[in-house]
Order: sequence, then structure tokens, then C-alpha cells
Amino acid sequence: MPGSSPSSRSAKAYQELRNLILSGHFEPNARLTEAELTGRLDVSRGTIRSVLVRLTQEGYVTSEPNRGVRTRVFTIEEAAAVLEAREVLEAALAGKAATHATESELAELAGICRRMSEAEDVRAEAEYSRLNRRFHRHVRTIARQPILSGFVDVLVYPLVMRQFRDLTRTHPRTDSLNEHLAVAAALKTRNPDAAAAAMRHHVASAGRALLLNAKSSEG
Repeated sequence: MPGSSPSSRSAKAYQELRNLILSGHFEPNARLTEAELTGRLDVSRGTIRSVLVRLTQEGYVTSEPNRGVRTRVFTIEEAAAVLEAREVLEAALAGKAATHATESELAELAGICRRMSEAEDVRAEAEYSRLNRRFHRHVRTIARQPILSGFVDVLVYPLVMRQFRDLTRTHPRTDSLNEHLAVAAALKTRNPDAAAAAMRHHVASAGRALLLNAKSSEG
């Protein structure tokens, strides 16, 4: 990449590889080789090494002697810790959102909920999941708490979810939409405690279902 500095090349490679990992491009425990990544990301081996060190420090990949660098695999205990952190952070953000939300922001959230309901009616699972992510991002935006929101960004929750994603049909979540509606309703009252409690209940319920799926697969 002529004309770009080493730091900008490294930052771009980091972002691209992180996005690939978070999107599920690599399966859990997939080996990441320098040869493949230098070609895919069009950077030097030195740049790839520094990117992999950073991703290891942040918990996206693991590095072990004789096994190389691999995408992370979570134990149930590790997954539970990630889910608990998400519960605390998202509840706090919902409480802040209740204080700061404008009428137009609440109207947009209501619109997301309507589209989620429509997606659920026709069993459009991919669209429902996309809207679910949008709902949570919107609440974080409304909260106007960039530091708290940044902590959510560095959680490896998407990796936990994808590791167990094929198991979710064992114990389907039937209350997801109602939980989102409860969060939206609490935000509309502008009651921070109610909004935080509704979000905590929602995230905790989703976490319990995911852990139940994980334990079912083991036993």
C-alpha cells in the first residue's frame, strides 16, 4: 500500500481482521496463519504479527506454542463472565438513555420494534437478528455515554454468541420481542431505574438461554 504509513496499515489490517472474526468468517478454533493473512490483508508479516498480538491481548484469538494463533474458544465459565459483563453495561446504558432520549429517538426505537414484530411474524430470522443488533446500538447511541458504550464494543460477546449459535434451536427464545418492547416502553416513561431493569432482564434472559444451550451440548 504505497503512500500509507506503517501505523495506518497496521490499524487498517487490525480493523479488517477483527471484523472478519466478529462476523463469523472464521469458525471457533480456526488457525490463522501469517501466510494466509498477509495475502488477504495485503500487509507484511511484521504487520500481521503486531495485529495478532493486539487481538490476543484483547481476547479475540489465542496463541499457544506448537498450535499457533487460533480464533478463541470459550468455556462455559468464560462465556458466563462475558454475558454478565454485557448485562451490567447494557443495563447502565439503558438507564442513561431514559434520561437523554429525544422524542425522535424514541420514535425511531418504536419503529425498530415494529419491524422486529413484522420479521417475527414471517419468521425472518436473519432480519430479526439484524434489527435486534440495531435496537441495542440505538439504545447505546441515545445514552450518550461513549466510555460505557466503548466497553460494550470491546466485549467479545459476538464470539460467544456465534460459538453456540447453532444450538439455539434446542431452547428457542419466545419472549425476545416482548422484552425489547418492555425496554422501549420503559425508556418512553423516562424512568432510568425501570429502563435499566427492563434491559437487565432482557440481556440476562438471553444469556441464560445461551448458557442453557451450551450446557445441553455438553451433556
